[in-house]
Amino acid sequence: MTTLTAIKDLKYNRFQVRKVLVIAPKKVAEGTWTKEKDKWEHTKMLRVSTVLGSLQKRIRALNTPADIYIINRENVAWLVDYYRNAWPFDMVVVDESSSFKSHKAKRFKALASMGGHIDRMIELTGTPSPNGLNDLWSQVFLLDGGERLGKKYTQFRERYFDPGDRGNNVIYNYKAKPGSENSILEKISDICISMKSEDYLQLPDITYHQIPVELDSKSSKAYYELERQMVLALPDTEDEISVTSAAALSNKLLQLANGALYDEDHVAHEVHNCKIEAFMELIESLQGKPALVFYNYQHDRERILKVLKPTGLRVRELKTTQDEDDWNNHEIDILLTHPASSAYGLNLQQGGNHVIWFGLTWNYELYTQANKRLHRQGQLGKVIIHHLVCSGTRDEDVMEALERKDDVQNWVMKSLKARIQKYKESA
Repeated sequence: MTTLTAIKDLKYNRFQVRKVLVIAPKKVAEGTWTKEKDKWEHTKMLRVSTVLGSLQKRIRALNTPADIYIINRENVAWLVDYYRNAWPFDMVVVDESSSFKSHKAKRFKALASMGGHIDRMIELTGTPSPNGLNDLWSQVFLLDGGERLGKKYTQFRERYFDPGDRGNNVIYNYKAKPGSENSILEKISDICISMKSEDYLQLPDITYHQIPVELDSKSSKAYYELERQMVLALPDTEDEISVTSAAALSNKLLQLANGALYDEDHVAHEVHNCKIEAFMELIESLQGKPALVFYNYQHDRERILKVLKPTGLRVRELKTTQDEDDWNNHEIDILLTHPASSAYGLNLQQGGNHVIWFGLTWNYELYTQANKRLHRQGQLGKVIIHHLVCSGTRDEDVMEALERKDDVQNWVMKSLKARIQKYKESA
């Protein structure tokens, strides 16, 4: 709303802006901005054109007279290529700018190449540096062309960071030098503003609820056998274990904790339904209260949909703005979605106050942003975040990483090394 107010003022009162582009996650681009401008009397008159869909639809939308053109971030490179030196947008708003944190990404390179054509750039995000201060360089570069943090990422990294974990002559991460945080924040303080919601908004309470899920003896045996085999197959020395192999192992174990495994042909095989049973018990205990459910794998989604089918509950997958509207109008009991596709920007706070994490994610940014779909201004109830956590499995490691709000990659490695030690001692 603040950004829309600024756009209206700059275009119609100060005559300093001609054409505005908003870049947003796909689901946010589809409806959130249009709905928000229609909520407020002073912004209703702004004309919006959504540049989404097929090539033909996108081109038609770009040729439709409007004040604001909204595009999803996946199509930024296409848009830059489409206009080239005839780029018409003198003001650009990047919604959820942390999705431009990678200096190697096509979307970042494309947008950065248009810097000379853009007079005003606004970036909005609740998580500016989800994985550390190094995430800031690309976002700040889009604002100032490298004036504050350097023209090149490598210069920025050398100045503010030291190499961290390494193995086989590969550096896995970098750690901030002492005093780096204050130095970086001071340099960008004239173009960045940070506001904590609790200082400005009256938000309801939030409760985190862990539900331990016990595996039955057969499933428990299958889980620990797979874990043991995969752990013992890793290189002998801890330094040789790559982040990739650690992630692959974690991925397999999280799948199995959820109840199914993909084989080499990506066919899912159900191993147990312990978590599904715990999920259904939780749904029953809510006594008809609506729940926003996050799953991790496609086989989770399929199994959840299957078990909910005979219940008579109104179950929907979050795919369109209509689903969002129906949820907020209390026409849906269970809204099922993956955090990667709905963690940002969507306003779901009017439809319920219960979140269920069927499958957990290591990604702390996704986790916090997904929870914010309900825990935001306009929520009238106490928000309760339920986590289904399989006892003695990798689920517990993920939960601990999320609670620590720590460097998750380091914790993936650290917790894995603890498990390796355990199996090698018992071998």
